[in-house]
Amino acid sequence: MSPWRSVLSRLPRPALVRVRGRSMWPTYREGDVLLVIAGAPPRAGRAAVVRLPRDGAGRARPLSVKRLTRPDPERPGHWWVGSDNSVEGVSSLDVGTLTSEDVVAVVACRVRRGLG
Repeated sequence: MSPWRSVLSRLPRPALVRVRGRSMWPTYREGDVLLVIAGAPPRAGRAAVVRLPRDGAGRARPLSVKRLTRPDPERPGHWWVGSDNSVEGVSSLDVGTLTSEDVVAVVACRVRRGLG
């Protein structure tokens, strides 16, 4: 592998994601298209695409948009996450903290408002 390929593979990468569900309402709603940056460092207060742990039946959950509420002071490299909608969605109160590796991308902005 060329040295440039190694350097380029570590740079943040932009991507577009579509919001499904209501856990981040009113900030984001069903169908919104978000520009996310994979590999960007997580920061408290930012929305991010995260990988949640498996559910109680052992099934994988889909990638989710969540709010990075704060770093876990007792577990360096772990994040508390929440939903902007207090009545829907999974948060760290349900699944515990997530590792920085589980923060797949950070939301940069909404590109298009969904119709939902």
